[in-house]
Amino acid sequence: MPSPNTTVSGTSPPTHTPVRPAPPAPAPTKSDRPAGPRRRPALRVPRGVRRAAGPVGLLVVWFLGSTTGVLPESVLASPIDVVQRAVDLTGTGELPQAIAASGRRAAIGFLIGAAVALALSLTAGLFRLGEDVIDASMGMFRAIPWVGLIPLFIVWFGIDETPKIALVALGVTYPLYFNVYGGIRSADAQLIEAGRMAGLGRVGLIRYVILPSALPGALVGLRYALSTAWLALVFAEQVNADAGIGYLMSNAQQYFQTDVIVLCLAVYAVLGLLCDFAVRLLSRRLLAWRASFDGEGA
Repeated sequence: MPSPNTTVSGTSPPTHTPVRPAPPAPAPTKSDRPAGPRRRPALRVPRGVRRAAGPVGLLVVWFLGSTTGVLPESVLASPIDVVQRAVDLTGTGELPQAIAASGRRAAIGFLIGAAVALALSLTAGLFRLGEDVIDASMGMFRAIPWVGLIPLFIVWFGIDETPKIALVALGVTYPLYFNVYGGIRSADAQLIEAGRMAGLGRVGLIRYVILPSALPGALVGLRYALSTAWLALVFAEQVNADAGIGYLMSNAQQYFQTDVIVLCLAVYAVLGLLCDFAVRLLSRRLLAWRASFDGEGA
């Protein structure tokens, strides 16, 4: 009888092989998943159509209110009357001349105000001494309603074009100054430190880090400044003007011509909308490098 330690001829002791874990099952593909009900693609309305829906809806409500008598002509002229008056004033040349006169005042006032605002904001934003001297004074003057300065401007500059241009320049200065100044002071400290580690000096930091960081705020201020320029012009052209959109509006007020008043307001709105559209295009070109949130959903 063989001992326990001896092996039987023709046989070998059993060997134990390690058990390997089974490979993970492959993830189910789209073809393996149970087919559910297919959803129809949602109907997407073009953004241009959606943007125009608001103004077109207001025009429709205005037209219906005029035709049904809810809005009498003595209160608000109908859109048809306004369009007809626009055609008449364009044919006589009064409307193009008024737009040209107002555009010239707005452009000159905007250039002066923008130059002053940029000089002050760069000085206050880049230099501590400039901030101590300028920023508190700008905050104080900002609290003064610039429309209330019209009588003082008439005393200082007379009743010609100068007070009108000065009022536009003053209205442009404040929004552009505070937005550029805020953009400079909100530059990312980590980017500034990285620029210093890369060997940039003060001029290099201003050129390649601080000013590009302030550009979004400057463009926002530019939009506000352009809209404020047209708003200031509405008040400025009520002061002894002999040409311009405000001059037409002032004359229409004396004769209760609501169609001319509405037409002048519409011209102001269209000019402001065109300026805002131009700044939007400029922002897309200058800020193409900057990732931004553009809304979600349809």
